[in-house]
Amino acid sequence: MGRPLLLLVTGLLFILCLPSVSFGAAAPEFDGLIEPYMTVKLGSSDKGVLETVDVDRGDFVKKGQVVATLQAGVEKATEDLARFRAQLDATIEAKRVSLAFAERSLQRFKDLYSRDIISYKQVDEEETKRLLAEKELQEALDNKRIAELEFKRSNEVVNRIIIRSTVKGVVVERLLSPGEYVQDQPILKLAQIDPLYVEVVVPVAFFGSVKVGMRAMVKPEPPVGGEYTARVKIVDRVIDAASGTFGVRLELPNPNYKLPAGLKCKVSFPNN
Repeated sequence: MGRPLLLLVTGLLFILCLPSVSFGAAAPEFDGLIEPYMTVKLGSSDKGVLETVDVDRGDFVKKGQVVATLQAGVEKATEDLARFRAQLDATIEAKRVSLAFAERSLQRFKDLYSRDIISYKQVDEEETKRLLAEKELQEALDNKRIAELEFKRSNEVVNRIIIRSTVKGVVVERLLSPGEYVQDQPILKLAQIDPLYVEVVVPVAFFGSVKVGMRAMVKPEPPVGGEYTARVKIVDRVIDAASGTFGVRLELPNPNYKLPAGLKCKVSFPNN
């Protein structure tokens, strides 16, 4: 065999012996599970009987939306009374008029005293009346402030029996109905599904090559299908020795709630 031909054969054998990884090769796929971003068991900070439950399984809710209330007839009546007292201004206005009169009267007595028409004792009596009128006005102002604080407290009590959603998402389960007693158990189970989390188990051989922030492609199982872009949120720093794997969490946007949680999927990490 000639030398040129020998070099050609040797070169071909060298190329064939190279590892079978190339930039054009398809990225390996790993099994994953699409999960809610957050699951909340919503309860009440107060004990009582449920008056309303305004949502049911499958309903979408907004953060801050009222989803249930407890019976609170007495609390609401107390709040109304406190509101009325906090808005009363008649006593304060009366005390202001009395103070203004006392100040005018004192000035007249001082003028008379300056002309030696009356004694200083009479002036002193008028000064005392003015001081008392001033203290009565301050007392009325303090009472109004107390009434405003009592209304604020009553309002907080009423707010505690109004149960609001803490997330924007969907109702997974309604656990209690109107008329049931609430003590330490949840009323509703809610799930935030925008964004979604994708939990992936990756072989230890890929440890170090999967990094936070890198792009991943998620393919939900049928019948949903399709391909969606996610980002690596967490890479576990502890390897599972038994399986030789480590966990990776992806964050997957889901603004239109197109993807349900609970789906199995395939995840790949294409060249980023």
